[in-house]
Amino acid sequence: MLCFFCLALLLFVPDKPLTGADRLQKGEMAGYLLVPNEQVEQTYNAGFSMYVAAWPLLQEYPGHRFQTGLFGTWMHAQYDSPRTKEEKLYSDIEGGLGWWRDTRFATETPKFIMGGVARSFSAWANGPGAGKGRDWSKPQGKYGVAQLSPWVLWPPDGLNLKQGTCGELFGYGYLPLPLTDPKTNTAGKDVPTGNNCWTLFLNTQNFKGPVAFFTPYFWSRPSLEDNNVAGLFLDARPSNPNRALQMETQYIPSVLAEDTSGETYARIAPTSFPRGENGNSIVVHGVTSYNKQALWDDVEAWFAGGTPTNGEIDPTAARIHQFPGRGGATWKIYGPGTERDDRIRLAWDSFATPMAPNPQTFGFRWNKKLVTKTKDSPLFTLPEYFHLEKDQNGKPQWVVIQAEEVPMETGLTSHRFTRPVEEPSQPYVTPDDPASCWKTPGPVAGPFYAYPGDGSKVTYYWYRFADQPALL
Repeated sequence: MLCFFCLALLLFVPDKPLTGADRLQKGEMAGYLLVPNEQVEQTYNAGFSMYVAAWPLLQEYPGHRFQTGLFGTWMHAQYDSPRTKEEKLYSDIEGGLGWWRDTRFATETPKFIMGGVARSFSAWANGPGAGKGRDWSKPQGKYGVAQLSPWVLWPPDGLNLKQGTCGELFGYGYLPLPLTDPKTNTAGKDVPTGNNCWTLFLNTQNFKGPVAFFTPYFWSRPSLEDNNVAGLFLDARPSNPNRALQMETQYIPSVLAEDTSGETYARIAPTSFPRGENGNSIVVHGVTSYNKQALWDDVEAWFAGGTPTNGEIDPTAARIHQFPGRGGATWKIYGPGTERDDRIRLAWDSFATPMAPNPQTFGFRWNKKLVTKTKDSPLFTLPEYFHLEKDQNGKPQWVVIQAEEVPMETGLTSHRFTRPVEEPSQPYVTPDDPASCWKTPGPVAGPFYAYPGDGSKVTYYWYRFADQPALL
């Protein structure tokens, strides 16, 4: 009888009502913003340049799960005939402005990385001393970039922009230069390495010129294990002049919840775009492709004993890609574990319209009823609240709603997206072995100290150009 009485009590005790916090489910928003641009002739296969806006995408840095680029491109090798996926030739330069999961000293302001990817992501090179992982016993691209300029301090965590940068255009590009000699043998094997030294050029307020280059061996090294692919990477091949131009977003925090009637709502972390003087957002300008007459030919002639080049890029050897003013978006909001095909798009077109104010510039025009001006900064904040509905074709989509339309019991309006408490960032330390290329022959000046504004302190030394570890 006692057991039966206890069971009866359990059966008739009413359930505790769900609070707003109980209903919340952590989710994310991810996808691409697509920027169509017209193609140019295949002969303009010696690199590119462009200007892209730099701004704080999120109001608060959401922790090390955050990974998204701002607008950028993917520069692949150009081939004389189509290649197959089975050859596994994926390799490119795909760096740019953004935030990455392995960024140790991140803030709301983006950083810049070079983003060279060796065959099938076997290694990557993000800048001098920066590669795949942080274990120096596995170099994986850490020696893949050599520095040219003594006027730029490039921490392994990425090139810092001035904190608070908010909509200014950042100019960058890559041109090949013949800074090394081609090889018929590489690392003792009968594998060739070309002499395309893809060199990063910057055009910013306080620096203009060449900064660093990918060493050709970074690209050819995978050929040592498979000589069938020798000569098929960027050390030996020209670049494809017609590149994708997109903004790739892998994670923006969101929360989802159902109300008492089963309707589903979502909220994304405050996400912003630059606000120009006319109320539009300019995000890309002057996408240009070059042929070898732009700079390669003059440098090659100089190194062969000719007249020293003045370093100017020949504008007659360039083609500017035109923007038709179209665009697209695949941003989707979804909860954890959602299958790719079940992820639901948000109605981007309801508040953003792609536009080209002139053929060389791309941006967005905003629905001022749905976006808001960000206080104390030249930004627009995108809609935060969405309701899951069906479009005219019966497909689900996230539709923008106002905060006052969100049922209170969901807890969405009271949720706060704040920077999480994380373990302190570990220092990034280069090898200290006296026999290593970092110590022998070693630097000629230093130590020096710098504070790039991201909360870190950089201790650095200067090497002779030929003695820097990437070239030894």
